[in-house]
Amino acid sequence: MLLSFTAMQETQYKYLDKVDSPDDLKRLRAGELTQYCAELRRFIIAQLSSNPGHLGSSLGVVELTVALHYVLNTPDDKLVWDVGHQAYAHKIITGRRDRFCTNRKLGGLSGFPKMGESLYDAFGAGHSSTSISAALGIAIASARRGEKREVVAVIGDGALTGGLAFEGLNNAGASNANLLVVLNDNRMSIDPNVGALKEYLLNITTSKRYNQAKHHTWTRLERFPKLRRTIQKMGNALKGGFLQQSNLFESLNFRYFGPVDGHNVEQLTRVLKDLKEIPGPKLLHVLTVKGKGYQPAEEHQRTWHAPGLFNPETGERLGHTRNGAPPRYQDVFGETLLELARRDERIVGITPAMPTGCSLSIMMEQMPERCFDVGIAEGHAVTFSAGLAAQGLVPYCNIYSSFMQRAYDNVIHDVALQGLHVVMCLDRAGLVGEDGATHHGVFDLAAMLPVPGLTIASPMDEVELRNLMFTAASGEGPFVIRYPRGNGVTRDWRRPMETLPLGRGRILREGKDLALLTIGPAGNDAAWAAEQAAGEGISVLHADLRFAKPLDEGLLHRIGREFRRVITVEDGVVNGGVGAAVLAFMNRHGYPCRITMLGVEDRFVAHGTVAQLKEMCGYDAPGILRAIREAGAERLTSPIDGRVTEQADTADGPDTDCAVYPFRNGIKSPGQERNETKQD
Repeated sequence: MLLSFTAMQETQYKYLDKVDSPDDLKRLRAGELTQYCAELRRFIIAQLSSNPGHLGSSLGVVELTVALHYVLNTPDDKLVWDVGHQAYAHKIITGRRDRFCTNRKLGGLSGFPKMGESLYDAFGAGHSSTSISAALGIAIASARRGEKREVVAVIGDGALTGGLAFEGLNNAGASNANLLVVLNDNRMSIDPNVGALKEYLLNITTSKRYNQAKHHTWTRLERFPKLRRTIQKMGNALKGGFLQQSNLFESLNFRYFGPVDGHNVEQLTRVLKDLKEIPGPKLLHVLTVKGKGYQPAEEHQRTWHAPGLFNPETGERLGHTRNGAPPRYQDVFGETLLELARRDERIVGITPAMPTGCSLSIMMEQMPERCFDVGIAEGHAVTFSAGLAAQGLVPYCNIYSSFMQRAYDNVIHDVALQGLHVVMCLDRAGLVGEDGATHHGVFDLAAMLPVPGLTIASPMDEVELRNLMFTAASGEGPFVIRYPRGNGVTRDWRRPMETLPLGRGRILREGKDLALLTIGPAGNDAAWAAEQAAGEGISVLHADLRFAKPLDEGLLHRIGREFRRVITVEDGVVNGGVGAAVLAFMNRHGYPCRITMLGVEDRFVAHGTVAQLKEMCGYDAPGILRAIREAGAERLTSPIDGRVTEQADTADGPDTDCAVYPFRNGIKSPGQERNETKQD
């Protein structure tokens, strides 16, 4: 049954409005915590219905978060959240309730823990599996300074599949650090968890004999806390006897406690108080339900991980009907991969815990034996793909661009160095919007370009994505395809696929005043800007490079001979990006070009809508048009023989063979034209 949000809005919160800090929370009696949790959960649902975010994860840890802040002395005690999807209740309790309506909005609260935002955010996180390592570092640093404090890492069972989590456990278990790891076990990441660890945790939680005996003993000893602690210390034999196997965590020298009900806030507070008295590395196994307390989120956990806008009264998701809009790039990937797999039995699909997000789920439904979800393990995904390729298969390894950063060594050492035919598809490339700096896929081009042997491409639209995937299938070496989040620009995308010539771009528009070189979907904004410029009398040659590596040298030689003013546009960092590669080419061949490079400058970009962030970075359609106007006003080029016909403004300094003038970021005035291409 859905919560009555109409009634909720008419009823004033009894406890929520009184709590603006953990100190306020501690003023509540233990018996009042359950009602506070209910109000906190209702607040989160109401807020996220109109300001979308990560709903299911945060609902699942309401009681756990309240219990932790009720028992710990934060911020002196340190609470480290893994990933951050589950940190909304934490933010609300720690003085950010009044600002929570700004969550994930430009200039507002981050959707993840952020050290610069609050003293209560002990460590920033956006990628998974980092909490144990960070918490261990905090615990050891505190001990070296003689500071007595509790350090707690909260990690989900999905994040525990990441190799970094095991590295942290291994190191922490060998130390004497006073560290508590809380394992939030809900059997989900975004999709259901996979792998042997999932089965191991399931065996622990479903061992009826062990859990019945433990519950019976625990209940009887509640009135005798000292004796109960003694029994806890004797727990190894009890667990080993009933489970008939050694406990994984205790094998790593962690004291294991649990599993306990993660939605019984009063029991959680008692357990956490007891664990404060036990020194050394400890692990508390907590069972929770993702989406707890909101029926749609409990029943459809995958969909309600981040549902977007919804009606809290009915559970209806809003704004998800596309009404003939172009498809999402990830769906085009999924449909095309299935089509290719039906043609070529060598093709397989790999993803690190993102089958729904990257739409590999489309192929999984039809060919489950040829798809592999390897858990949150990006490095393993790449090297596993390399192993498949070494035996003649053609793996399409789909990893979000920012997550591929975690597998950089694997790309170099296991794929590129050996020249293996792995197709690496980087979803969510470029600025991704409200998830912010931890998720923007802006470093991939600059990171991949120096690696020998890679072919790197980015499609301007969905048709080009299909053609690049088709081209990659018949290749021989490693092939990288990067594409953005959200909807594309072409409704008629199901066309016959074509093999594209490697390292060849295409001229989209001829011109004589200046050259505009783009790669990927940024070319759509650039095409609009070039059209507008033509109406103002500025003739722009617009070329879609298609390939960042190898660059189309024939095209660049033409540009170098015919133009003295060149603008490059990429949805990524300009330091070491495609624009820099074009600059190096022109300099190497002695072409006296002045190059403006549009993209992300040397800074981390915050969160906001994609349109807002591109505007801030100066490479949305109006920003590109401004750069064209500035370049066109200089009139440096004679398209006939390439001679300089007018000198540059001397305020910019003396001309060099290939001077760089990065476009300076700016905010549009309210009256400026906006790009008509809708961004997801």
